[in-house]
Amino acid sequence: MHVNLVKIGNSRGIRLPKGVIEAAGLKDELALEVRDGEVIVRNAQTTRNGWAEAAAACRAAEEAALGDWDNTINDGAWS
Repeated sequence: MHVNLVKIGNSRGIRLPKGVIEAAGLKDELALEVRDGEVIVRNAQTTRNGWAEAAAACRAAEEAALGDWDNTINDGAWS
């Protein structure tokens, strides 16, 4: 598939056909990477994505106790 660069203000861009967006599963926020003369477009990963759900699942499974952490800190291996 060939596309043309189009003028967008002082910049230039490309228009992605709806079918391409759907096939790639692209969302509103994208990450761009330039590597070896290519532009790579992928969905942006949000920091800590899914952490709230994982913490809730941990709490529900009663795995939220930090007792083992105290043992690790006090095991004398730290210098």
